[in-house]
Amino acid sequence: LIPAEGEPVVYVVKGEAELFRERSWIENVVEFQRVEDLMAGVVTWIHTNGFQRVGLEFSVERDSYLLFYKLFQRLNPTVEVVDILDLTMRLRMIKDDWELNNIRKAGKIAQRGMAVAEEAIKPGKSELEIAAEVLRELMLSGSEDPKVYVSTTPRAHAEPFRDLRVKENGVVTVVIGTDWNHYYANTARTFVVGEPGERVRDAVAVKEEALTLALEETRVGVTLNAVERKLAGFFKGRGFGDAYIAGYTHGVGLLIEELPMPTIVVPTRAAKVEENMVLSIIHAPLMIPEGAIKHEDTYIVKKDGLKRAT
Repeated sequence: LIPAEGEPVVYVVKGEAELFRERSWIENVVEFQRVEDLMAGVVTWIHTNGFQRVGLEFSVERDSYLLFYKLFQRLNPTVEVVDILDLTMRLRMIKDDWELNNIRKAGKIAQRGMAVAEEAIKPGKSELEIAAEVLRELMLSGSEDPKVYVSTTPRAHAEPFRDLRVKENGVVTVVIGTDWNHYYANTARTFVVGEPGERVRDAVAVKEEALTLALEETRVGVTLNAVERKLAGFFKGRGFGDAYIAGYTHGVGLLIEELPMPTIVVPTRAAKVEENMVLSIIHAPLMIPEGAIKHEDTYIVKKDGLKRAT
């Protein structure tokens, strides 16, 4: 709980306070044994301080559950709840040196995971088996909450399935997100197995050209939608306009995908590129019948250009 003025307070389950204090700068740590005590503590804190408005991040965070929002409203019917997503994400968009160093470390782990993926991909192997081998490497390398997506069919984001297997002549796309101190790096590669055909070769070549274009155009002061339009025109001109999914980039940080997120949050396509943003490029795959053709890396934005973190 973070007041506009003064120090924050955090509620943790009984027994967790000591470890929490070791890993956090927050000093006011309150333990609770029953969820009723947690709810009572939150309500009391708000009313004792006389707060009439509270901010809640209406986000893509997996812990932003509607259930808790509704429960809070029932317990605090006179308190106005406002969305602070723009505020918090604005703070998160620009990274400081400590954050950037964490992302670079995460990037090195991601590269090790992708090397394991390349070795693991063999005809007949399931998506789940490949993901398991990659996850093992990532965790042994220190990533505490890695994400691994594997697709042997055209799927933009693919949690791995146990019954989908690598074809003798096909493509496999692997997307990896690795964290270090809770900061992520994001990378993706498409692996060609055997001889899947001319359309796949053409799509891979076009995607590589598009990546070069995106890296040249993404620089400080440029809006994301200006680059997006050039990419869309490029893919259309090369015969892959119907295969291109809009949203060539997204932010990376405390989430593998965060704002600016033109992939799914359309208004952020108007965002300007700023120094010390961290962007994943080129996010969108080419969705052809043989699979999702993807090449993605994490870049740190500097005034003199983009610096690779993966």
